[in-house]
Amino acid sequence: MKKITTAVLCMLTVISLKAQSDDVPFSRPKLVVGIVVDQMRYDYITRFWDRYGDGGFKRLVNDGFNCRNNHYPYAPTKTGPGHASVYTGSTPGVHGIISNDWYDKELDKMVYCAGDESQQPIGIDSDAGRMSPHRLKTTTITDELRLATAMRGKVIGISLKDRGAVLPAGHIANAAYWFVGDQKEGRWVSSSYYMDKLPKWVDKFNRSGKTKSYIKPWTPLYDINSYVESGLDDTPYEAPFKGEKSPVFPHDLKKLMKNNKGYEILKSVPFGNSLTLDFALEAIDGENLGQDEITDFLAVSFSATDYVGHRFGVDSKEVQDTYLRLDQDLERMLNALDEKIGKGEYTVFLTADHAGVQVPAYLQSLNVPGGYFSELDFTVHIKKFTKEKYGVDGLIANISNDQIFIDHKVAKEHNLDLRKMQQDLVEEAIQYKDIERAYPAYAFVEGEFTERFASLLQRGYDQKRSGDVLLVLSPAVVSYPKTGSTHGSPYNYDTHTPLLFYGKGIQKGSTVKETHINDAAPTISALLGIAFPSGATGTPVYQALGVDE
Repeated sequence: MKKITTAVLCMLTVISLKAQSDDVPFSRPKLVVGIVVDQMRYDYITRFWDRYGDGGFKRLVNDGFNCRNNHYPYAPTKTGPGHASVYTGSTPGVHGIISNDWYDKELDKMVYCAGDESQQPIGIDSDAGRMSPHRLKTTTITDELRLATAMRGKVIGISLKDRGAVLPAGHIANAAYWFVGDQKEGRWVSSSYYMDKLPKWVDKFNRSGKTKSYIKPWTPLYDINSYVESGLDDTPYEAPFKGEKSPVFPHDLKKLMKNNKGYEILKSVPFGNSLTLDFALEAIDGENLGQDEITDFLAVSFSATDYVGHRFGVDSKEVQDTYLRLDQDLERMLNALDEKIGKGEYTVFLTADHAGVQVPAYLQSLNVPGGYFSELDFTVHIKKFTKEKYGVDGLIANISNDQIFIDHKVAKEHNLDLRKMQQDLVEEAIQYKDIERAYPAYAFVEGEFTERFASLLQRGYDQKRSGDVLLVLSPAVVSYPKTGSTHGSPYNYDTHTPLLFYGKGIQKGSTVKETHINDAAPTISALLGIAFPSGATGTPVYQALGVDE
């Protein structure tokens, strides 16, 4: 029998360990980067495909996994609920973030999804720093990573919007940062929920002059006449910045910032996304993210896309230019990750918090159904109806977010049956112009819906926080000005968003099988081999992980 040398033994040990490693049912990238693009329709990938470079969206699609039929499985489709749903793997009926702000029935006032008066602002002297995730009821994928690594894995959330940073970062993040601008400066700030003072690298970035460098004319990236994938540059369906005569290129930020809240104007132009990326890359260095074998998580939300869409509309040349510039920023991000973390050592997912509707006025000009709904007129109508029917004032506590809230105390004082009142309001509301559907809250408590629109609203319904009657407006009918796009409905134009996976542990490919936005967190959980978020209702996209169903 031949004697086994030390070298051979070492080689066999390495082979054995590699075989064991290949059999391990999870992957440990050094860094997970979650990207949420605010108000991104799925068709922005296909519509602008020929104009994109090879290193941004195309790299994610061609070398990653593309969920081509991805939807929000609930309504309302808004920023706060969207970010919460992506990172909790659940829906508003579970995680409790039912809108950006909503009527609190116990406090008898509107509350903000990320607002927290008990916190102190850090890096700024205003209420813009009083934020925390305290209204989020369940854990996030970022929370579960922190717990799974005994708090050694770092989590950082970054967004122009506070809610776009706070909700993805979760309850036990190392930090969340958002952007606040005024006439004098623009700063990345945080709250006392996370820290006592800003880290030195954040202070350094705020003093670097990087923010000021973006106060310049916004001109088209390419010849504007080549932007044939979008509409005219000057249309009545767009809203100019204050100080502009018409909503056309160029938009000179230096001239406009005085009348548009100073550095806040950066949120409404694509440079805001570039600034967000600059700060995110600085965070990787400043926090040493992805520099050891313990997985870290960077949650980045690109919010300027939403502000541009709201102002100019989804068919505008400004939106197209914003996405062409975002494509370049994504390429810059991926190249930086290759360099800082290492190729094949990180995992990325990209999705959106909601999509957006074509400007209804534009649709009307083409004889496509659409229109505008006055919440004020409807409120007056419903209050008059309840006064005449029951002979009681003050029965309606609030109407907001396509919901009617009955004042339960007033109803009880007059011995009124809440179930009967809900049904009466449904029957009255459904007769109102531009209301397509109406549902009593008791129906969501007592049964489970399979019909599409009812089921979407049911998943968005929180028994403690939602109203007594839930409404669905007619297709492309919005409660919004007649310029720019908005979102919030259960229709496909608001629910169909991208979901891309890329990097370590991800298989190349695509699927047209329906996936949901709350599948993102379970997919990353399964990839990492950690617990799913506590309220997760989504399921892993098994095809992206290269495993059998």
